[in-house]
Amino acid sequence: MIQDLRRPTRRAALQAGAASLAALTFDMQPLRSAEKNADDLKKGYIDAHVHVWTPDTDRYPLAKGFTKADMKPPSFTPEELMAHAKPCGVTRIVLIQMSFYGYDNSYMLDTMKRFSGVFSGVAVIDEEDRPAERMRELKKQGVRGFRIRPAGRPVDRWLDGTGMAAMWKCGAEEGLRMCHLIDADSLPAVDRMCRKFPDTPVVIDHFARIGVDGQIRDADAKRLADLARHKHVTVKISAYYALGKKKMPYTDLAPMIRRLLDAYGRERLMWATDCPYQVQEGHTYAASIDLVREKLAFINDEDRDWLLRRTAEKVFFA
Repeated sequence: MIQDLRRPTRRAALQAGAASLAALTFDMQPLRSAEKNADDLKKGYIDAHVHVWTPDTDRYPLAKGFTKADMKPPSFTPEELMAHAKPCGVTRIVLIQMSFYGYDNSYMLDTMKRFSGVFSGVAVIDEEDRPAERMRELKKQGVRGFRIRPAGRPVDRWLDGTGMAAMWKCGAEEGLRMCHLIDADSLPAVDRMCRKFPDTPVVIDHFARIGVDGQIRDADAKRLADLARHKHVTVKISAYYALGKKKMPYTDLAPMIRRLLDAYGRERLMWATDCPYQVQEGHTYAASIDLVREKLAFINDEDRDWLLRRTAEKVFFA
């Protein structure tokens, strides 16, 4: 999720309702069959960044400070998600813990259990509450990464502290990714931590949100490209609805993708949508994946396979 960017409109609400209706008629039997057939799953694309939630707040309560009014759309279940993803050839998805569940990852974990092999997960934990122990517990449940962000802390010091050090150390030991929701001004702090913990795998979400204000600055893109010096860093080329011109077909993002491809190579970039936000206010799931499938003239079929499947498979499904 690109935080605090979008206010739902009546149009978005209608689209959410349409997706809900599609989900009601969506036949889950093919999905259940795919769960039993790993080969079928591996043939499809992987969406490396999606949030899901349920309107059942009795079973899955919201964290302190959140209300049902924060759930926009009111529902985005795995069934509703797959109504968008499956027609585009997506068979596996990386779930990112939603902010309004706080440190309670139950809904994400239960979804992963319901559809074994379809979903991987990125959890959120309290870095000050036995982080390494909690990371190892969640790894046993299929979690492969942990989302971290500055959350109001100074961008030059937000990764300081014993809790973060414990997480990065455990990440190196267990092969668990530190998944960053950050802006470009936080990249120097990430660079320092990568030097301190060179074996910790790192993921940068949404191009480090470069272009969130409508401008893609060369200095910011250079910072992100320079982080490629650390061999365990990968980048999600994602959240097109929120970056640059913020208009389909999103081809204004192509130069930044090419720059990152030159810096990181195809094996360290992965496509993602950031649904449900990618399917609101006139944006579509198909438009997101089609940027990579059809509109990047500088990539070949092998590149495309890495961006749409193999990198995310290596990072989140190995």
